[in-house]
Amino acid sequence: MSLPVPNLDDRRFQDIVDEAKRLIPSLCPEWTNHNVSDPGVALIELFAWMSEMVIFRLNQTPDKLYTQFLNLLGVRPFPSQAATADLTFWLSAVTAQPVVVLSGTEVGTNNLDEAEVFATVADLRIEQPVLQAAFTGRGEEGLVDVLSELRFERERVRCFPSDPITPGDCFYLGFESSLAGQVLELTVTATALGVGIEPGRPPVLWEVWSGEYWIPCEVHVDTTGGINRNGVVQLMVPNAHEPLTLEGTRSWWLRLRLLQAVPGQPTYHTSPELFRLAVACRGGTVLAEHSARVTGEVVGRSNGIPGQEHRLKRAPVLPRRENELVQVITNEGATDWTEVTDFALSAADDRHVMWDDAQGSIAFGPAVRYADGSIVQHGAIPTDGALLVVREYRHGGGAAGNVGAGTITALRSTIPYIDRVENLRSARGGVDAETDDGVKTRGPMTLRTGQRAVTTGDYERLALQSTLRVARARCLRPTQSGGPVRVLVVPQVDKRPEAQTIDDYVLLEPLYRTVAAYLDERRVLGATVEVTTPYYVGVSVAALVRSAPGRPPTIVRQDVLDEVYRYLSPLTGGPDGDGWPWDVPLTTASLQAVVAEVRGVVSVDELVMFAVDLRNGQRIGESVQALRLDARSLFLGFKHRVVVK
Repeated sequence: MSLPVPNLDDRRFQDIVDEAKRLIPSLCPEWTNHNVSDPGVALIELFAWMSEMVIFRLNQTPDKLYTQFLNLLGVRPFPSQAATADLTFWLSAVTAQPVVVLSGTEVGTNNLDEAEVFATVADLRIEQPVLQAAFTGRGEEGLVDVLSELRFERERVRCFPSDPITPGDCFYLGFESSLAGQVLELTVTATALGVGIEPGRPPVLWEVWSGEYWIPCEVHVDTTGGINRNGVVQLMVPNAHEPLTLEGTRSWWLRLRLLQAVPGQPTYHTSPELFRLAVACRGGTVLAEHSARVTGEVVGRSNGIPGQEHRLKRAPVLPRRENELVQVITNEGATDWTEVTDFALSAADDRHVMWDDAQGSIAFGPAVRYADGSIVQHGAIPTDGALLVVREYRHGGGAAGNVGAGTITALRSTIPYIDRVENLRSARGGVDAETDDGVKTRGPMTLRTGQRAVTTGDYERLALQSTLRVARARCLRPTQSGGPVRVLVVPQVDKRPEAQTIDDYVLLEPLYRTVAAYLDERRVLGATVEVTTPYYVGVSVAALVRSAPGRPPTIVRQDVLDEVYRYLSPLTGGPDGDGWPWDVPLTTASLQAVVAEVRGVVSVDELVMFAVDLRNGQRIGESVQALRLDARSLFLGFKHRVVVK
């Protein structure tokens, strides 16, 4: 069996001839006879034949050399992306002095054999809150001060003052400092007057002021049944909390707002009343990334030769921060060298170094021989024998960091007053480094169109190029003159199709900022770009199939479910298995054909499908024979049912 031949240049004889003829009107307009009998055309065909021979020889180049060619042109593999997770550190007891969890604190997963390490990316300061104001009222005007009633327990405080109570009534608590990222615990002494609600889901929402709008807090524990009996409420305050002036009082506000009850959810008949309220911090939440830190690594000694390269002990390497740089140590002392993306603009005395994140290496400037015979050194070279030290760097990343909720629990160092740590949600965003096949596919497109977004294809290609966290992208033209170019982004999801939900396809803020910034640098002047997510159309399939004799029905049912979930996935769906195609409708006939191909299925007796609201899980209308997509939509499977006879 012969090895596959790489196709570096797919042009053939006729392609080269046609390309040359298209250039004639602009380069030689007086040449009007383009027939085969013309001597000039004969020369074009001769050179096209010779060029095709050169291309044939070029296509014998092995893959490794091909990727090296692309590296020389600045097309390098994307490094792995590190997963991130919110880590919650819990105090062993309430303490009056602040507790600080320093940036870079490492926490591992509970898998001792192959533990994944996460490190905090910022300092976390946990300190006890000081309550300085309390109001009740409707909205943000005409509020009534009730702090003295709570503080001195002189009388009970109605949380929602309207009579009868009305959605929009609020109970405000103001604090001396920000509660951003804190685990706030409210110990409530209340009277059981707020009757009428279902204690497990009261129609209320805890919110904090973000500086522009009120954002919700997650309720971690609520034993009060909606502020209706004695107990505690633990709130996970978001990492955005800004001061606001209400009734002349500037404070950091937390409020409890009465919501409009949804159908089937009972609401309060009367307002709950508070007799006493105590506030404390039980912990704090900070962002962590899948990485481990290495400090003071000696990578070798300089040999004084241009273009030298040195490998680090750990790879892949994550993007550098302020103190993560290369030092060159000589007898005269240590000097810091600046990282650059390439050496094109580096002079001979510029202390520049280039990092290769995927390979985990550093390189110094090359000496380049130009056409006139001169040799130019791009970037300084450390003197022979100089010690090369990487002061600090972080390594890690990849899909292995996408661990589940409650798995990052092992503190790798003791922190005073910290009892435990956990991730309440799954880690997300980890992507493995780009493969050689990916580089080979992306490289020619990059060289063909450059780094400027002009056409819709350019926007799609650049969105995919911005980060490995983008799985698919589609660009929609402006609907009106001067309107924005809309780029629809489908993020990478590492879950199996049957476990995916619409929340997995949310465009998270870090990914949005990365893609938007990348496109903003490359858009043409005057163009506006809107980065958003597709609209996902939920599809629920119910099928009745017959299994082959001897084939266990349980296995057949699971195989059918797996295939239907895969077929309707935005990432692995469609006939080609690379994601459901844009603008392609879904029919029951195509689904029946897919199910019929599953091993062990003899026949498909019945198959129906429904459109589903992915947020509430409710079917939309009756069963349909076909579902169509608009230009900005994709299908997503939801709770299929299969019965095997």
